[in-house]
Amino acid sequence: MTFVIISHVVHKTACDSYYAYGPYVREMNIWLKYVEKVIIVAPADVFIRPESNDLPYEKQNIEFIKIPQFNITGIKPLLRTLFCLPLIILRINKGMKEADHIHIRCPGNVGLISCFVQIFYPRKRKTAKYAGNWDWNSKQPWSYRLQQKILRNTFLTRNMTALVYGEWPDRTKNIKPFFTASYSEKERVPISKRPLSKGVNLAFVGTLTDNKSPLTSLEVLRELNDKGIEAYLTFCGEGSQRIILEQKISDYDLKDNVLLLGNISAEKVKEVLINSHFLVFISRSEGWPKAVSEAMWWGCLPITTSVSCVPWMLDYGKRGELVNGDVKTISAIVEKYVTDQDRFSSKSAKATEWSRQYSLEKFEKEIKILI
Repeated sequence: MTFVIISHVVHKTACDSYYAYGPYVREMNIWLKYVEKVIIVAPADVFIRPESNDLPYEKQNIEFIKIPQFNITGIKPLLRTLFCLPLIILRINKGMKEADHIHIRCPGNVGLISCFVQIFYPRKRKTAKYAGNWDWNSKQPWSYRLQQKILRNTFLTRNMTALVYGEWPDRTKNIKPFFTASYSEKERVPISKRPLSKGVNLAFVGTLTDNKSPLTSLEVLRELNDKGIEAYLTFCGEGSQRIILEQKISDYDLKDNVLLLGNISAEKVKEVLINSHFLVFISRSEGWPKAVSEAMWWGCLPITTSVSCVPWMLDYGKRGELVNGDVKTISAIVEKYVTDQDRFSSKSAKATEWSRQYSLEKFEKEIKILI
């Protein structure tokens, strides 16, 4: 079988291997276990070396069809895109023509063009992974909306399965609710949290950017300490707001209560979540928030925003807390748990039970069926 991946992810090269963003490659390596030949149609930058969070494809002898990087935000980028569009379409079409199975990564500009090109291949087997927010009522770019409209249309997507995060009431017959997995069945080990009365451990996992609201997590910590609740916060991730966080930690005199770990290994993130009671994750946009599902696996109760499939993941508040980002509200929720350990333990157990349905073994089994 010739399996063709069409993606907007920028690829890099080193030691005769192709590298790309780690979580994406980790998933694609599972898909590629079950195919003979692989063709990747994507942008590549030979002048950038792989970063610490990039991974190589495990499959050897990959055929790579390079397309230009492009975007449509602004007059100059749009004009450049229009100039490059015929070449992009030709190369996407070349990959699809050689494919036995076409796999499109959405949402993204490359995904948008691919959604149109795939219409001309109704007999070929196809999958599209929509790795963004499928919620039709959410605010999203018009290009994302257009991709959703095409993927919802069973006439335009003949012989395609569109994989989306979460359960949605308005899905068409070609839409399959899907998930992302981080842990193996072997990691279904018992969890033991120290009592909340002996100190509350908070965690933040994600990029330190405005979209993920790490400053809110810090303000919650400050509020708890001002109330006389012994609390600690660990940040896992790096980003533009680190400098602001460092300054505020100093201003609030919280140096003994905060750890800024930066970009760390998945094993270290796991250790942080095992030792934490709450994930404070006030994100503005998500697809399948791995930070939330990973926290739930280790009994770390998510306090998070109602975006994408998160309400479904948390069973609308039965295995976590859905909030709007108000610091006083979040601190009051934590304070209430401190005085009711049994309630925390019950919800934590429900979160763990749900998350552990979605193991790497189940993920691989589902992918094997799709291929």
